[in-house]
Amino acid sequence: MKKLSLFLLLACLGMQAQETKKSYSFSLQQAIEHALQYNYAAKNSGLDIEAAKKKKWETTASGLPQINAGLDYQNNFVIQQSVIPAEFLGGEPGEFAEVAFGTRHTMLARTTLSQLIFDGSYIVALQASKTYLSFYETSKKKTDIDVREMIFNSYGNVLLAEENIKILEKNKTTLEKTLFDTEQTYKNGLIEEENVEQLKITLSSINSSLNYTKRLKDISYNMLKINLGIELNDQLTLTDQLESLTTSNLDLALTGSTFEVQNNINYQLSTNFVEQRTLEMKLEKSKFLPSLAASVNFGYNAFGDQFQFFTPNQKWLNYSNLGMSLNVPIFSSFGKTAKVQQAKIALEQAKTQLTETEQKLKLNYQNAKSDYEYSVEQYFSSKENLSLAERIEKKQQVKFTEGLSTSFDFTDAQRQLYSAQQSYLQSMIDVVNKKAALEKAIGQTK
Repeated sequence: MKKLSLFLLLACLGMQAQETKKSYSFSLQQAIEHALQYNYAAKNSGLDIEAAKKKKWETTASGLPQINAGLDYQNNFVIQQSVIPAEFLGGEPGEFAEVAFGTRHTMLARTTLSQLIFDGSYIVALQASKTYLSFYETSKKKTDIDVREMIFNSYGNVLLAEENIKILEKNKTTLEKTLFDTEQTYKNGLIEEENVEQLKITLSSINSSLNYTKRLKDISYNMLKINLGIELNDQLTLTDQLESLTTSNLDLALTGSTFEVQNNINYQLSTNFVEQRTLEMKLEKSKFLPSLAASVNFGYNAFGDQFQFFTPNQKWLNYSNLGMSLNVPIFSSFGKTAKVQQAKIALEQAKTQLTETEQKLKLNYQNAKSDYEYSVEQYFSSKENLSLAERIEKKQQVKFTEGLSTSFDFTDAQRQLYSAQQSYLQSMIDVVNKKAALEKAIGQTK
């Protein structure tokens, strides 16, 4: 009975796991759109904007009317006593009598309305809150750009692994047939055993590479799933092919685009940083200005030797007042001046960093442009070399089968072919990745 219960429990868990497992099918563009919405970093970046909006309102609200209410209760279990001339109470002149002033129970109900009238730091804080929000909005754009490039790379790595597996399996099938024919020829005594052994070494190397690539494919899929923001146990299918994706990214016209450093997201972030430092200096300067605030207080007091504040016959005494508070800074032993100078230095440093960022971005664009142009050249070169390597390997295979060449010549042609295949695959993925890097450097996001 216990075994049956355990079996049913495991069956239910298995069915539940199958129900929660989802299936996805994405082209590269669909994967990018999904990641921009569900990628973990993209989601948190969006939440940062929402938090910045709340922070902006918090800053705004600090200068708007504030209403506070409270209820205070005090139990004077030992009442403070004072002395007065005893003659006031009918006593002898020159003597003093002890008198207790107050009641044992005291309660105060109060309400206060306060309003900031003028404060220079508040005005600067309002400006800073807008810059603060702008920073996180720009950061969100940067995160989206980084996520887009990340999907380009991880999507391409999966396609690369899949194409590599196809080629290795094709090479394995061809080599296994060649090895079988060679073994039969060796059994008939027409060739030396060394030819068979040489092919076995090559086949073993291919099997090892194939097993490694299959494991790498699983890792690449999981990495892509994490970047997409989906569960690792979900089913994922990619609809784009590496070759068609490469062809669609062959666009040398992009290298002729005018580079505007202002369009780069890192430059925009550096500009925002300069604005922050400018406002920090204005904030320190605003502390030299006076501040003015007003408040209105309204409340009721109640006293008694018995705790009966909530009974109908309890008497409450009301009070109200209007107050103004003016604060004028006069002398701080040059402490405020020192803070202004520090803020000014920080601003100069931010401007220097902006100039440095601008120069680095220009250099980065030149490097990205050069890398993309080189990747396109390598693609066409590798494609031609692969065609040549295939013809050479096919000729050597025929010669080897007919006994016109040695196993070393055939193996060397095979290695040359395998290397050309890998170079061709790598050149395709380089075109895709370098194109994404160039678009990021230019400032294009689509």
